Amino acid sequence: MSLGEGLTPLLAAPRIGAFLGVPNLAIKDEGRNPTWSHKDRFSTVAVSVARARGAKIVATASSGNAGASLAAYASRAGLKCVVTTFAGSAGAMLAQIRKYGATVLPLVNKMDRWSVLEQAAARYDWFIASPYHGPVVGSHPLGIEGYKTIAYEIVEQSDGTAPDWCVLPVCYGDALSGVWAGFCELYAQGTITQLPRLVAAEVHGSLADALASGADALSERKMLFDSLAVSIGTPRSTFQALKALRESGGHAVPVDNHCLIAMQERLAQDEGIFAELASVTPLIAISTLKNQGIIAATDRVVAVVTASGLKDLDRSTGSNEHDQIFQTTEDAWRWLDKSGLDLVS
Repeated sequence: MSLGEGLTPLLAAPRIGAFLGVPNLAIKDEGRNPTWSHKDRFSTVAVSVARARGAKIVATASSGNAGASLAAYASRAGLKCVVTTFAGSAGAMLAQIRKYGATVLPLVNKMDRWSVLEQAAARYDWFIASPYHGPVVGSHPLGIEGYKTIAYEIVEQSDGTAPDWCVLPVCYGDALSGVWAGFCELYAQGTITQLPRLVAAEVHGSLADALASGADALSERKMLFDSLAVSIGTPRSTFQALKALRESGGHAVPVDNHCLIAMQERLAQDEGIFAELASVTPLIAISTLKNQGIIAATDRVVAVVTASGLKDLDRSTGSNEHDQIFQTTEDAWRWLDKSGLDLVS
């Protein structure tokens, strides 16, 4: 059941909330956006700015969601789009990018994506939406303004109140920074009487390290495993993300592959929300903080599910050895009788 109107629904999640120990859990399902991810909030602003400035070509470095979104909005605006990416990006997302008519440039060396964009900006004045220098600062600052609307909608859909906690999957922190700016604007104008604390669900732990050490410069972490959450699998986040966490009194929680697919399936089966693997990392982060006594059982928590599970099916599903083709209806009923699924009792 939706808790209010908005571009994407804010859904009460009582069953998964009970499982995590936080009954007052709601999920902001950004997978309902036009290209099935939160990146549309960025792209609609970024492409509008590019077109107003007379750009002919927009470009981004992306593992998938940002590229698909920018390609779609560029197509609608009559602009050409180039997406630089890397080996290991989810196949479904690359297919989506190409369907929108964008040019995809896969590069073996992940860092070369930025070099291509840096050269394109200098030589041909392409409008670059994403970061293209290292260490990363963040994406185009005007595009990030679009993420404020997530905060606006959460408050609108919650009868004018902010949650105690807002939890997001975080790579370079564009959405985290934009959402925090949105909440701060609402607080400054008196629309809300308290600010939420933010939580970054990350993979390799650069934000958690910086919060623990008090450092402003984030160190690049060694990538000890290949994350299934490809959208957020960066070894180093950004100062903008760190700043939002510090100002909100928030936390960063590293999330590995353990239980990721199981949590994705539980969310789908308990609440009817099929989320990208990166998008279920907030649920694992909530569970971690609840077990540590940081999030209380009575707290109001919003988890931002940033993209649809259709985005990375090639990473979240494999061949199902239990699938069968039944020759007759009798064969199907015999299988159901023996399945133990309690469907024919």
